[in-house]
Amino acid sequence: MNLETMTGMVLSAMPIGEYDKRVVILTKEAGKISAFARGARRPNSALLAACQPFAFGEFQLYRGRDSYTASAADISNYFSGLRENLEGAYYGFYFCEFADYLTGENIEGAEILKLLYQSLRALSKGTIDFLLVRYIFELRMIALNGQAPQVFGCACCGEKEGLEWFDCKRGGLLCRECIEGMQGKKRASAGLIYTMQFILATPLEKLYTFAVNRQVLEELGELMKEYQEYYIGHKFKSLEILEMFQGAR
Repeated sequence: MNLETMTGMVLSAMPIGEYDKRVVILTKEAGKISAFARGARRPNSALLAACQPFAFGEFQLYRGRDSYTASAADISNYFSGLRENLEGAYYGFYFCEFADYLTGENIEGAEILKLLYQSLRALSKGTIDFLLVRYIFELRMIALNGQAPQVFGCACCGEKEGLEWFDCKRGGLLCRECIEGMQGKKRASAGLIYTMQFILATPLEKLYTFAVNRQVLEELGELMKEYQEYYIGHKFKSLEILEMFQGAR
């Protein structure tokens, strides 16, 4: 077997047998992969810390027929600050599960990995509202999955003026001329439209550099819930746990 070096982040880990672990890693080079880490649950294992969710760095891997075997890792960021903030950790687990769901093996993973890394950094810094981090992550992830809403022109006719409505089924903003007789459309404020445009057009490294008022945050949350249900249609266990935690506070 050939030894390969891949840059990636651990999305999830589960125990196998008495001392081993199976980890799912999102890599820049090969998309999402599964790897066995033999002895990773032993207290003196060099892979003990590297096989935890959020661990980011370079992984030394042997490629097998159906999976990989991890032999070593050079972790550059454990995002240890998230483990000291329970709510932040729950958001992190949700982001990892979301990335896991939308990625596959041998699928280009560099942009999703970069988004996930920047999103966990934003959670760790805690300088902007966690809800805003969530909605930014969701919208950009959906865009990377090829399902971005049309927010720079009317989804029906392409008109760039008079965009005041949003419709999930039609995939984006609508102009005044195209809304007549349409059901399900929702009013979109100028602040909401600008926020969505910024999220979809800004380089990933500068994505988490702004804040919005409460009204825009609530509008964005309502829109993302509906849009995600329509285009993703998957219930995330970690999101249910996060929302239970928030409801119990």
